Amino acid sequence: MTHMLSPLRNMLRGCLAFTVALALLIVPLQAAERERVVDFLETTGFDVALDSIAQSAELAPDMLGIDAGDFGIAWTSLAQEVFDLAEMRETAIGILESTLDDQALAYAAEFYASPLGARLVAAENAAHRVADDAAKQEAGQRIIADLVAEGAKRPQLFRRMGDAVDAAGTGVQALQEIQFRFLMAASAAGVVDLQLDADGLRAFMKEQEAETRLAMRAANMAASAYTYQAFSEAELETYIAALEHPLMQRVYELLNAVQYEITASRFEQLAYRLSGLEPSQDL
Repeated sequence: MTHMLSPLRNMLRGCLAFTVALALLIVPLQAAERERVVDFLETTGFDVALDSIAQSAELAPDMLGIDAGDFGIAWTSLAQEVFDLAEMRETAIGILESTLDDQALAYAAEFYASPLGARLVAAENAAHRVADDAAKQEAGQRIIADLVAEGAKRPQLFRRMGDAVDAAGTGVQALQEIQFRFLMAASAAGVVDLQLDADGLRAFMKEQEAETRLAMRAANMAASAYTYQAFSEAELETYIAALEHPLMQRVYELLNAVQYEITASRFEQLAYRLSGLEPSQDL
């Protein structure tokens, strides 16, 4: 799937609403079979996006103001245990079995199995696997700057792409909900001493919403510029048209909701488990 399904470290690239609770209440008339869901994950590249959630664990210490290096190899071991790839995939499959209807699955799978779709998935998977996110952002920003200087059409296409995968414009709330759940769990576990209560933290995030939204749009466009360098404007327009289709919108709503719920729940687990680590605990 498009790079907007990247992990928490990349969430400033355009997020969808944190709607998994609602999605789980909407059971389609004919849910997808497990085998088809598994094939769907591979065809669309969502399997790689799920695996890359584990990379987001690197953000946890910075969010809490601690240095992961102080915990030695115990930190690496804990992060790998909490962000277990097999468990995260199994969770995603279970949710999608109950929520992804056959018609939407078929539409998305058909597009991503096409020659253009396969190339897009390959490019998106490659972008997911590049560990240095800062370098990707810098490269994308340079590309955007050059395109703007040339008066090229591509920046507008990237903006339209971002709008297509966040039609409701509620990506900021998705990011903030994950951060909120993580910080509150860390506070409850005694890992950090928050100066704000739950209401105060939500109010603070609300104040930052406009600024965060602008940052998300800019980062999203830079990520798109980096990921889709090899694609023509015509190919990008074809992709965007597919993303704007109601069935694809339904697919993205579900996939992003699934990913955000998995990310949030794993960060909550990580917060509680951090309370058991001690500095320089090299076991």
